[in-house]
Amino acid sequence: MRPLTLDSLNPVVKNVEYAVRGELAIKAEAYRVKLKENDHGLPFDKVISSNIGNPQQKGLDQPPITFTRQVAALTEWPALAELAPNAFPQDVIARAKELIDELGSVGAYSHSQGVPLIRNNVARFIEGILTIPLVTYSLNIHLSDRDGYPSSPNNIFLTAGASAGVSLLLSMLIASPNCGVLIPIPQYPLYTAALAQFNGRAVPYYLDESSGWSTSVASVEAAIEKASKEGTETKILVIINPGNPTGALLDEETQIKLVELCEKHSLVLLADEVYQDNLHQRDQYPFTSFKKVVMKTQSPIPLFSFHSISKGVFGECGRRGGYFECTNISEDIIAQIYKMVSVGLCPPLSGQIGVDCMIRPPKPGEESYPLWEKETNTIHESLASRTKIMAERLNSLPGVSCVDSPGALYLHPRITLSEKAVNAAREAGKEPDVFYALGLLDHTGICVTPGSGFGQKEGEWHYRLTCLCPGTEEYVHKLAEYHREFVEKYGL
Repeated sequence: MRPLTLDSLNPVVKNVEYAVRGELAIKAEAYRVKLKENDHGLPFDKVISSNIGNPQQKGLDQPPITFTRQVAALTEWPALAELAPNAFPQDVIARAKELIDELGSVGAYSHSQGVPLIRNNVARFIEGILTIPLVTYSLNIHLSDRDGYPSSPNNIFLTAGASAGVSLLLSMLIASPNCGVLIPIPQYPLYTAALAQFNGRAVPYYLDESSGWSTSVASVEAAIEKASKEGTETKILVIINPGNPTGALLDEETQIKLVELCEKHSLVLLADEVYQDNLHQRDQYPFTSFKKVVMKTQSPIPLFSFHSISKGVFGECGRRGGYFECTNISEDIIAQIYKMVSVGLCPPLSGQIGVDCMIRPPKPGEESYPLWEKETNTIHESLASRTKIMAERLNSLPGVSCVDSPGALYLHPRITLSEKAVNAAREAGKEPDVFYALGLLDHTGICVTPGSGFGQKEGEWHYRLTCLCPGTEEYVHKLAEYHREFVEKYGL
């Protein structure tokens, strides 16, 4: 019998890379195991996983939103409402009953597109419509914080996190090996990994770090022209707003120009908007969805918009819940998407319930609202404070510059590495920023993601770290101490 070897696998598998779960993350896990030994011999007593936006992981310990967990508990075991009648607020009991009446049991398959009730609620969230009981009838009021344009539950697909939706749609949209996908640099590694898996071509456009990681429409246009000369047919534009790893937010004027560019070049727009509620400077940097821009301008461009329960103040990464909405997509294509999601039967019910709790939180006057408001405000304030402090401290270090991120969960500082440091990295067989990050992990237990995993300009070096870590002063002190020692050894 012939053994199963790497050569037996689909060759595209070897080309897939995912930096946030790569070499550093694997080594960090090995250190975490070693720390359990009495005489571990490591120069630190804990591993800080700053490489990934996973708020509730051990060591970061962002508390879950009580309302979400209470609804989850009662949908998992409805009898709890009777066994512990005073343990749950009445609005939680009512929400859980409404969901159970619709889906029957969280152990059953749902509609392949997602529970109809929840998809309808997502559509109302996107529209910005809130139903307020007024004595004997309800009044629909359009809210200004979301789109204010129609949304149909038939155009919404619930997914096992936004990543599942992105991967599904790229697998369907990449129709040939010369299909080009415009991706921002730096970008979230999901996109390059998916392109490798589905045999598409990355068409990079570079964000402008000097102006807060802004998106230049001219840069996107130039990337399309360059790709065309190289035989690539660019069909898709990926926008991450707020940005990952940069945290930058697009202004509406730029969004309109990007929509016009999509019209000009017949591009499908994938709008990754999972950080839409992570806004640290809301007055100066508000979030505007691409759905709103497309509807406002009456643009015909095909648009897929993504959201997730993993980010925002929710941080429910392990529940795997999210959705995407289809705008200006024909019924024939919707039918093909439905066929593909049907192969996987349905998204996880726990994730779908999480989506409902995210887009339909307690309202003022309901029993759960005061605690929900307190918990969400605390998380928002904490993230904004940590982001500001960390950016200030990083910018005070020699050879480091860091944009004060107005959104998302990360900072993406640029580090100056000397020729001596670069040569040492090359001798070790590592990219220079990987070499720097490995040293940081070895000396402090802090795991970050090197900028080379997100893409960067030639000769530049960065790393991404989350702003989720508690004990900001101690955390930043360790980063600064290591950096100064590195500079002392290798120079600037």
